[in-house]
Amino acid sequence: MRSDLVDLTVEIARETDLAVLVHEGDKSKAVWLPKSVVEIVRDDPMPGLATITLPERVAVEKGLV
Repeated sequence: MRSDLVDLTVEIARETDLAVLVHEGDKSKAVWLPKSVVEIVRDDPMPGLATITLPERVAVEKGLV
């Protein structure tokens, strides 16, 4: 089975135990992503920014790509 993953740099607006609210610079276009489908790598020099890895299908469904 092939898994198509994408990496995106996003700003984390909010976070719960189960999900993360992210946007790519326009807060009005923020979307919730379940933590069960994303990997989050926080950018220490830039608080609030992170690189997320998620299935391309989810990124498309959420309008991130």
